[in-house]
Amino acid sequence: MSRSESTTRGLRVEVEARYSAEHSQPIANHWFFLYTIRISNEGSETCQLVSRYWIIRDATGRVEEVEGDGVVGEQPVLEPGDSFEYTSGCPLGTPFGSMEGTYQMVTEDGGHFDAEIARFDLREPGAIH
Repeated sequence: MSRSESTTRGLRVEVEARYSAEHSQPIANHWFFLYTIRISNEGSETCQLVSRYWIIRDATGRVEEVEGDGVVGEQPVLEPGDSFEYTSGCPLGTPFGSMEGTYQMVTEDGGHFDAEIARFDLREPGAIH
C-alpha cells in the first residue's frame, strides 16, 4: 500500500493506493491499482472541485496525462470542515508506476486554485523495482 498527503490553501488531499489482483492480468501485461482519496477542507473558504489533472507514469518511463471534469461523476462542494472521499482505479502496462496531479478548485468568490495531489506509488506486491 502506498500513501501520500498534501495541503493547498487549507485543502488536504490524502491518498491510499493498493494493487488490485482481481482486476489484473500480469500474463497479459495488465496491472490494475485502486486508489482512495479523501479531500478535507481544513480552510475557511467554501470551494468546489470542478476538474482533475493526472500525470501517470509507468515503469518504462511512459507518461500519460489525463484531464476531466470532477471526480467519479461528481463536482463536490466542500464547506469548511467538510470532507469528500472516493475510490477510483488506474490500469498500467507495468507492475509499478506512480500518479500525481491537481484538482482545479473554484471558491465562492469565483477565484481559482489548483490543489496538489502529491505523488504516490503504484506497485504490485513483490514487484522488483
